[in-house]
Amino acid sequence: MTKTLLTTNLSNQTRLLATAVLMLCLCLPAAVVQAQVNGTGEDRLNLEMYWELQNASNPQISPDGRQVIYTRGWIDPKSDSRKSEIWIMDASGERKRFLAEGSSPSWSPDGTRIAYTASGEPGGSQIYIRWMDDEGATSQVTRMTKSPSNIRWSPDGNYLAFTRSVDSRPSLTIQMPARPEGASWTPSPKVVERAVYRRDRQGYVDDSYTHIFVVSAEGGAVRQLTDGNWNHSSPEWTADSRELVFTSLRVEDAELQWRHSEIYSVRVDDGTIRQLTDRFGQDSNGRPSPNGRYIAYLGDDWHDNTYRNRKIYLMDRDGSNPRVISGDFDRSAGSLTWASDSRGLYFTANSEGNRNLHYVSVNGGVHDITDGIHQISLSSISNNGVMGVTISSFYEPGDIYLVNPGRTVRTERLTNMNRDLMRNVKLGEVEEIWYKSTDNLDIQGWVIKPPDFDPATTYPMMLVIHGGPHAMYGVGFSYSWQEHAANGYLVLYTNPRGSTGYGSAFANEINNAYPGKDYDDLIAGVDHLIGKGWVDEDRMYVYGCSGGGVLTAWVVGHTDRFAAASSNCPVTNWLSFVGTTDGISWYRNFEHFPWDDPSEHLQRSPLMYVGNVTTPTMLMTGENDLRTPMTQTEEYYAALKVLGVPTAMVRFQNEWHGTSSQPSNFIRSQLYLRTWFEKWGEQ
Repeated sequence: MTKTLLTTNLSNQTRLLATAVLMLCLCLPAAVVQAQVNGTGEDRLNLEMYWELQNASNPQISPDGRQVIYTRGWIDPKSDSRKSEIWIMDASGERKRFLAEGSSPSWSPDGTRIAYTASGEPGGSQIYIRWMDDEGATSQVTRMTKSPSNIRWSPDGNYLAFTRSVDSRPSLTIQMPARPEGASWTPSPKVVERAVYRRDRQGYVDDSYTHIFVVSAEGGAVRQLTDGNWNHSSPEWTADSRELVFTSLRVEDAELQWRHSEIYSVRVDDGTIRQLTDRFGQDSNGRPSPNGRYIAYLGDDWHDNTYRNRKIYLMDRDGSNPRVISGDFDRSAGSLTWASDSRGLYFTANSEGNRNLHYVSVNGGVHDITDGIHQISLSSISNNGVMGVTISSFYEPGDIYLVNPGRTVRTERLTNMNRDLMRNVKLGEVEEIWYKSTDNLDIQGWVIKPPDFDPATTYPMMLVIHGGPHAMYGVGFSYSWQEHAANGYLVLYTNPRGSTGYGSAFANEINNAYPGKDYDDLIAGVDHLIGKGWVDEDRMYVYGCSGGGVLTAWVVGHTDRFAAASSNCPVTNWLSFVGTTDGISWYRNFEHFPWDDPSEHLQRSPLMYVGNVTTPTMLMTGENDLRTPMTQTEEYYAALKVLGVPTAMVRFQNEWHGTSSQPSNFIRSQLYLRTWFEKWGEQ
């Protein structure tokens, strides 16, 4: 198929600028395009502007392709929170207007109604239906004590399926004696019996499991279709509206099964559950075809590698004849969406910092639909094959587009949420870099230059390290990094070994070896940038969160080249981490359990190298963090204090994992980083 948006015969720097200009040119006058990329005034990005940042997301194109509903988000500085509403526009991008309070909208199959969630009685979120005629009548469909999620219309438009948590009772119970009248007793203890009993951003989840429900689109009784002490994924309807396909593992001690899941179906009329896949490995993301013949899914045999991209499979509706259709395509597929003719599926995949659209045929073989330096997220597809997507690039936060994947792929931009905010802002130019590391590996990265960059001048540099560790920095817009660049910093970010988007082998380079040689990749990137003559080597800084916090603590334990560092939400001691994080799977990321042989846990713990640290090192962590608990930060902070290394511990309020979910905390994170770096860069 024809690729779109970019040719590939441009130099790296020219390609980056050409991509941003071309994408912006889709609906803007040339003068406005140049203003957004290079700036026509003297303004630079600043933290005050962050409060005005808006976003458009989740474009749902109507079945007939004539209208698009989407979520419009913004920041409310008074409540220090992010808000959103449901808006609607014509498929041409015209007549944008408010539609409803709420979120997660989706069209009914006939396009006459939308379902969405919003606050309702008796509390929390509830499901609503809005008729899309001139009257616009709205009805609250559910009235539950717990909020629904993952709403799916049945193909006949009669039902809505969704997931919701259901309380369970612990097997360990006691019968207390009668409480004396007027007595005030200590609340009952929380009885924990599950392996996974808490989750970051949720808290304790020991008393509930996720189950699948259905409700009539006209309202009425809610019916629970699944049971048992198991979790069930978001459901997908079969074409005849008789069954729902979902992922679970409905076996004894399912929580103790590592990298094992199966695909099931449940009959809507009587709740009969059938297991459709049967192998030791991960099968999930089942997607029934519109013609009712197939179910596509992601799958892989069991393995003990750190990372492996899963293949796209196809099976008949009854689970028979499973086969791989994605061939040797070695990238992680997401957003599997059937074409209306059931001849194949569209999906997105991350590759070398980009995310583009692809197509896989039921007969096998993957083809590119788009090819460009951007990140595309697929949200919906109309009956005539037009897709609603969002696209982000170096110079724009993300807006809504329509992609028509015909013989000649056409892309049309529908929104430009931050045009006025960014009109006179001069952003930092982004340059792609490739360099060699140890083991002759090619490593990709990018550097953001300060506005008005002068190659004859040297600048302070921030090395930013991503988390995961299996993740990928990409070509999307970063307010954080652009704001650092606006304050005169070179911002370097790379994808060291272990990163996704470069194939399974590259990601698996850190199998039982993290942190380790990924450190070599990071330092090689710093040396590559120094070789350009732009870096003030006395003012080099390093920071990262989560897996990036791990590597930051590792970096300062292995070199003194940086003037200051900030290890954010880190793991510093694997021995104390594996049993206190929000799950037990991290035990499996080492060759031996620590009680059998703790040597690998110790060898890979940054805390074991803290005696080498001379770099002033700050730590920033959310006080509610359950993924990399605060105790990991406290251990490292205490060690630095004992050794007399300059340090500070910044404990963020109202934060789980990370330091920036609250808008004001994003601003604090930016300011604490630069304040710490500038303090020690002046020494």
